[in-house]
Amino acid sequence: MTFHIETFEHLHAEQDDPWGYERYWYEQRKRQLTLAMLTRPRYTHAFEPGCSIGVLTRALAERCDRLLCSDASEAALAAAHQRLRDLPNVTLEQQALPQEWPAAQFDLIVFSELGYYLDYPALIELIGCMRKSLTADGELLACHWRHPIAGGALDGDGVHALLDDRLGLTRLAEHREPDLIMSLWSRDKRSPARREGLA
Repeated sequence: MTFHIETFEHLHAEQDDPWGYERYWYEQRKRQLTLAMLTRPRYTHAFEPGCSIGVLTRALAERCDRLLCSDASEAALAAAHQRLRDLPNVTLEQQALPQEWPAAQFDLIVFSELGYYLDYPALIELIGCMRKSLTADGELLACHWRHPIAGGALDGDGVHALLDDRLGLTRLAEHREPDLIMSLWSRDKRSPARREGLA
C-alpha cells in the first residue's frame, strides 16, 4: 500500500468520523449520488471494501439482501459494528486488500475512495480481483475525490482511467464534477431502460 494500515488505524482511533461522513453535506450528497447511480433496485450479494465507519454501508444495506463490508482498520470496524449491529444482512470483516480478497461472488462491488491509497501494483491486482468476483450480471461502482491526494500513486481520474482500461467491462454511467468522479461498469451491457423493455 502507498499508505500504511497504521495511518488509518491512528486516524480512526483519534476521531469518530475522520472524513466527516456525517458532518458534511458534500458527503451526504455523495451517498445519494452513489445510490442513484446503481442500475437495479436490489442486489443479492454486495461487497464494500474500505467501509470505514459504515456510513455508506448503512445506506447500501437497504438495497442488498446480503452485504459484506471490510476495512483494514480495527478501530474503523469497531465503529462500523456499533453503527450496523441492528442489520442482520451486513457482515463485517477485517481485511488487508488485495491480499485478503474474499472468495465469494458479488453482483455489486462498491469501490469508494480507496483506489488512490494503493500503490500501482496493488491496484492492478485489486482490479483483477474485482473483475473475477463479479457475477454474470454484476456491476462495479467506483467513486473518488478528484483533488490531489498527498502521497497517492494516482488521483481519482487516474484510478478511473485504470479501471476503464483494466476491467474489460461496459461503462454504463459516469458522473464528473470538480470534486468527484463516479463511474459504473457492468457485465450486462443493457441500459436500465432496455432491461425493462422501455427502449
